[in-house]
Amino acid sequence: MIKVKICGITNKEDALYAVECGADALGFIFYEKSPRYIEPDDAKTIIAALPPFVTTVGVFVNKDFNDIRDITLLTGVTVVQLHGDESPSYCNLVEGKLIKAIRVKNDSSIEGLKKYDVDTFLLDSFDKNSFGGSGLTFDWKLAEKAKQYGKIILAGGLTPDNVEEAVKKVAPYGVDVNSGVEKKPGIKNKNKVKEFIIRSKAVG
Repeated sequence: MIKVKICGITNKEDALYAVECGADALGFIFYEKSPRYIEPDDAKTIIAALPPFVTTVGVFVNKDFNDIRDITLLTGVTVVQLHGDESPSYCNLVEGKLIKAIRVKNDSSIEGLKKYDVDTFLLDSFDKNSFGGSGLTFDWKLAEKAKQYGKIILAGGLTPDNVEEAVKKVAPYGVDVNSGVEKKPGIKNKNKVKEFIIRSKAVG
């Protein structure tokens, strides 16, 4: 069954509700310029309140390696997601489970995956003004091509209205949603969270 990640978690209420609805993973953004940024101490408190078997993902953008290690140890996140311009050699420094996010613009974006020695990629839409959370989709045919390089988590503009179509067309390992289930940046819309998870898993 497809895995569902609800990203941009900033409060315990949203975290627990997403898990109750069947979310497999929660994402915590440690990028200060993001409107969904969360302080590591706050993330630690939320993660400590989660039930077992929930994957927690720390999202970092062009962060110093030592800072990533320190935040990971403090908060207890179980997976690191690099969402910036991190090089293949930088990714090799990260211990444990790693997701490398790629902002997809064209075929050359997908070709670049072969340079990375990681087993999971998150494909997001390219936006020159941000590193994610733009609400934009991209050509899902490119996501299908990317599957030859490893597991694919599909992101970028997904909502309860289009996630079924996306899963049918791409058959990814997982889907990731952020702005598509929000009332405002960092605050989730409970109905949209529930519908997104139900519709994702109904197909996958």
